Amino acid sequence: MRAIWTGAITFGLVNVPVKVYSATEDHDVPLHQVHDADGGRIRYQRRCEIDGKVIPYEHIVKAYDDGERTVILTAEDLASLPAERSREIDVVEFVPNDQLDPLMFDRSYYLEPDSKSLKAYALLRKTLEDEERTAIVEFALRQKTRLGALRVRGNLLVLQTLLWHDEIREADFPSLDQTPRITDRELQLSSALMESFAGDFEPEKFSDDYQEELRKLIDAKLEQGESVDTAATFGEEEEAAKGGGEVIDLMEALQRSVERSRSSKSGSTSSSEKKPAAKSTSSKTTRKAPAKKSAKKPA
Repeated sequence: MRAIWTGAITFGLVNVPVKVYSATEDHDVPLHQVHDADGGRIRYQRRCEIDGKVIPYEHIVKAYDDGERTVILTAEDLASLPAERSREIDVVEFVPNDQLDPLMFDRSYYLEPDSKSLKAYALLRKTLEDEERTAIVEFALRQKTRLGALRVRGNLLVLQTLLWHDEIREADFPSLDQTPRITDRELQLSSALMESFAGDFEPEKFSDDYQEELRKLIDAKLEQGESVDTAATFGEEEEAAKGGGEVIDLMEALQRSVERSRSSKSGSTSSSEKKPAAKSTSSKTTRKAPAKKSAKKPA
């Protein structure tokens, strides 16, 4: 990884030099635009509307227009701002971890200690961990003043930029002013359904299906050309299997969902039990028969 920024965490008279690295990356399949008739690449030109010339990137600067006048801001102008010149991640307060609303989180960065600041880095990390607090910081990055949360992740300090308070939109939905009546039975079924899906979050179990299918489609087109059969590539899924647009009662939906989840779990459990003892299938079938009968009695 390559550091995108270097600076120092400061709080009081303590200074912790660090290097900043992007903690995330984009895994999307790269696509570009072409003309559908001949496949010609579509390119965008930075053309000046006054002289009609295509302008090289190095001659493009930013500007502010108030409707009557235009103020041109060069790279030198922007670099002269005091906040942009600062290389400090300034701690303004330490807050309890649970006070941060996840809605405010934006981008994540890893902080690596400078070789000379390992002890100060470790001390800050250990203190944050022991006190169960997050450092709220202010810093400048890429021509913007940022608000951030400095927290512990394993043996690492992670910096997450936060949206400013006025960047969070208020949710004003009149429909939520109504309070629907929820019965005990509905709540019980809902809790049972939730429990049937309960587990520990393991992010490695999940994958981006769309990107995998997109890559599969690209590979099929590379191999078979434009006449590729997408139905054969992905397999046809019947509308009935998706549930269609059927509208059912909430209680019925909950009941069906709980039953299907339990059936799915028992099916996967029985199949896993059968694998080690394939020879004794008949004896297992005999033992399971009474269980099926007793399960039908309440219905």
